[in-house]
Amino acid sequence: MTIPAGHDDLNLLVHAYLDGELDPVHAVEMERRLAADPALAAERDRITALRRLIGERLPPTTMPDSLLGRIEAAAGLRRARARPSWQAFAAAAVLAAVLASGATWLMLRPLPAEAPAELVVASHMRALMAPQPTDVSSSDRHAVKPWFNGRIPQSPRVVDLTDKGFPLVGGRIDVVGTRPAPTLVYRHRQHLISLIAVPVANGARTSARQTIAGYNVLSWRDDNTAYWAVSDLGIGDLEAFAAAFREAGDNP
Repeated sequence: MTIPAGHDDLNLLVHAYLDGELDPVHAVEMERRLAADPALAAERDRITALRRLIGERLPPTTMPDSLLGRIEAAAGLRRARARPSWQAFAAAAVLAAVLASGATWLMLRPLPAEAPAELVVASHMRALMAPQPTDVSSSDRHAVKPWFNGRIPQSPRVVDLTDKGFPLVGGRIDVVGTRPAPTLVYRHRQHLISLIAVPVANGARTSARQTIAGYNVLSWRDDNTAYWAVSDLGIGDLEAFAAAFREAGDNP
């Protein structure tokens, strides 16, 4: 699913975004649109202010038990209610802890290196459709690298490849699977290259070359990080970029 461009549809999606109904990928895309579209941001602020006012002027009320019982009886749902026991409370607490720890594990665990191929191509395509392909726009690695600090657990390696014909454009955060991943954006002539860094487990292998939806994808491993370079560049130029990035030292 892609976020539609129609104004009315976008306004509806602002409601879904504020209600937490969008998946992580489309929530990130909506945040980009809100940052780039003042009218859409104003709609978000208007909805937020209206909700706050309703909450202040019309505090929530509890339905009387007698009314709830009549509704359940009319709907054929009336049944005896068991008083929750301390065992039930304990079980609920354990279940909540398990779910919370499971969600944390899903967010932080390394992804298999083979999994993100289609996901990184989808992220690259979404960036091309966005008002701008970066969250931070700069050709200075000293401006791009610090931008990731505090936003994601792992700041990416950023190198200057201008002298190789691949100037840095900026960076953004994509969602690969269920976790945020740093993405660097480089340019070669009129073509953009998305370079996504994904932590991988020990021993994981990466595919050297793929073509997905008309985009070339190169991947390689550096210690516990899998790099995925995606572009509509010819495969020769993309391989030259990958070689330049891998061979470059960390710029001072």
